[in-house]
Amino acid sequence: VYEEGAPHVSKEIWEMIKEREIPVLGICYGMQELAHTFGGDVAPGLKREYGKAMVSRVEGCTSKLLEGLPAEFQMWMSHGDKLHATPTGFKHIAGTSNADFVAIENPETRMWGLQFHPEVTHSPLGPLILKNFVVNIAGAKQDWVMEDYANEFIESVRKQVGEKGHVIGAVSGGVDSTVAAVLMTKAIGDRFHAVLVDNGCLRKNEATNVLKRMREECGVNLICVDASDRFLSLLKGVTEPEKKRKIIGGLFIDVFQEESQRIVRESGPCDFLLQGTLYPDVIESISYKGPSATIKTHHNVGGLPASMKLKLIEPLRELFKDEVRELGMALGIHEESVWRHPFPGPGLAIRILGEVTAERVKILQEADAIVIEELLKTGHYRKIGQAFVVLLPVKSVGVMGDGRTYENVAALRCVETTDYMTADFYHLPYDVMSNISSRVINEVRGINRLCYDISSKPPATIEWE
Repeated sequence: VYEEGAPHVSKEIWEMIKEREIPVLGICYGMQELAHTFGGDVAPGLKREYGKAMVSRVEGCTSKLLEGLPAEFQMWMSHGDKLHATPTGFKHIAGTSNADFVAIENPETRMWGLQFHPEVTHSPLGPLILKNFVVNIAGAKQDWVMEDYANEFIESVRKQVGEKGHVIGAVSGGVDSTVAAVLMTKAIGDRFHAVLVDNGCLRKNEATNVLKRMREECGVNLICVDASDRFLSLLKGVTEPEKKRKIIGGLFIDVFQEESQRIVRESGPCDFLLQGTLYPDVIESISYKGPSATIKTHHNVGGLPASMKLKLIEPLRELFKDEVRELGMALGIHEESVWRHPFPGPGLAIRILGEVTAERVKILQEADAIVIEELLKTGHYRKIGQAFVVLLPVKSVGVMGDGRTYENVAALRCVETTDYMTADFYHLPYDVMSNISSRVINEVRGINRLCYDISSKPPATIEWE
């Protein structure tokens, strides 16, 4: 916040807040901005703080923001800088062993600040803090329902597209694109043309299964374009993750443009492109509604060529994953589809570290299928936010029968999360781990060692690339 060029709230906004007595809650960088603006001291801490932290209320604290919370509670931290002195007129109301001032307030100016993130999955009592601010302090009504969101979108998209307009849509079979596709189908029917692009990096039998599910269960007008050879040809020799994403994103849009031209010839003008972009994708890809360093280019929001001739429609752009699932249930989509784990737009290409080849895709498809099958069979799938296998650019020595092997190492990643902004590794029972490892190594030719990823987000991301 103190660096040259760091983003700041404009003077006019602060004046408006003061004039109208609008309550303010600063979270993480937001608290540091409050401190920087009103005379506090923000500087690097001796230790960075990422992950779970126990927060202790100041003894005798009667803050409305922390009403109903115990003396000590768990929250999720993600910061290197910290507050060394409170701003003028503020007092601190909570701290941790690493930072004295992780919650501050100035009731007279109706301003509060939190260094931790109450909005993420791994802050169990975070919703209570947010409710205290939004409902008890700000006086907001609690009358919003997900059905209203769907109805508002359907009404607005009908106006945007018109009575004769056509929309082409990106469908992968995941919950995001499924919900977006069903929403669009409800809005304009068969004038929505859903396209599944087989980029050669989908899950095992994915194209066949998605076609069946989307057409029969959801009534979506869907076709599949097999462009696997084109994608794998462009990816030959490419190992850098961002370059992979850009290549796949660019060709993905090229295929869509080709398909839209076919639809124009057969059905009439097609000027719009539907995408299932979520808010975490946007936050991690570009600075949007707040200062966020670009972490990685997401398939739905990055790598789009300037020549793209279709206008974007993104109905889920400001929703988190758990909200998308809630919307899916409200739309009547089958539970199995709603609760599918996320699958990245670039597919297995970013779960194969190093060069992507047809042979390595096949290896990963088989390992991935075994993992999903075992998690479903043992009842762990629904408890996990995302589970997948990563094929590493590393080989190890093994012994199978009387022979020596020198084959690939793979990693299994299972995380607990609902918002996908933070995540912790899932504590998979050892017997389940053992069975998965045994099956993968015995049944998948090309893998002789399986590791389990126990890192959290942050500092790691959920995907490896």
